Amino acid sequence: MRRARIFSLFLLIFFMAASVWGAERKTGYLSGRLMTKNGGPLDGGMAFLFNHAAGPPPSPEKYWRVPDEIVPIGKDGRFKAELIEGTYYLGAIKRLAGKEIGPPQEGDFFLISRDAAGEPQQYLVGKGKETDVGTIAEATPFRRSMLKLEGGITAIEGTIVGPTGKPVEGALVFAFLTPAMVGKPVFVSERTGRDGKFLLRVFGSDHYYLKTRDVYGGGPPKVGAVIGSYGEDTPIPVDVKAGEIKKGIEIKVVRFTGQGPKQK
Repeated sequence: MRRARIFSLFLLIFFMAASVWGAERKTGYLSGRLMTKNGGPLDGGMAFLFNHAAGPPPSPEKYWRVPDEIVPIGKDGRFKAELIEGTYYLGAIKRLAGKEIGPPQEGDFFLISRDAAGEPQQYLVGKGKETDVGTIAEATPFRRSMLKLEGGITAIEGTIVGPTGKPVEGALVFAFLTPAMVGKPVFVSERTGRDGKFLLRVFGSDHYYLKTRDVYGGGPPKVGAVIGSYGEDTPIPVDVKAGEIKKGIEIKVVRFTGQGPKQK
């Protein structure tokens, strides 16, 4: 009998805590159906959600803003995302190969939901409510020729090198607003080629702290992974003015050995 009362008390405390936790979350839902322009579903793809309060509107032609939330798209093209209440932009991608999170590649089906004026559409997500965007059939094959890589962009340009100065291929550069460089970055570059060169397109006048890895996402690096940052001992900010390309940034990286955060 005593055990039963204790168990009942445990359940009461658990559900009270769950109720408080749920009330504090202040979340709602954004849902809909995402299709290609010819009507096929973006099944197996990913829906990207960008919080309006966390950064500029998505503009893949000028920069790749890291999404705030990513959810899978089902077989019929439907998605449903639980989000903190606020205003969001919506995008989606279906890769030709793989599931990598990041900028679209040549031939990937891609869309950014836009309004009648061609600007990224804003969607309001309210606490405890679901906003259905309906069916958006606007995904088309992405072409690299759509990107702005020279005039009219704000960017940081440079090279990723290893301990001996040899260029590093396949690396990514992430832009953060604080020197701690933890949590979600604001922008990310495309992968470096054989020459180790990167072009990190950003937005507006600001200073950015740069981290380099060869994988998207957080968590501890695996043995053999590329790691590094601009400023080997102390992070160095890169100041950028709107409309300029800051050149000559060299980031030195190492391969993680499993013996510590960095091995020189």
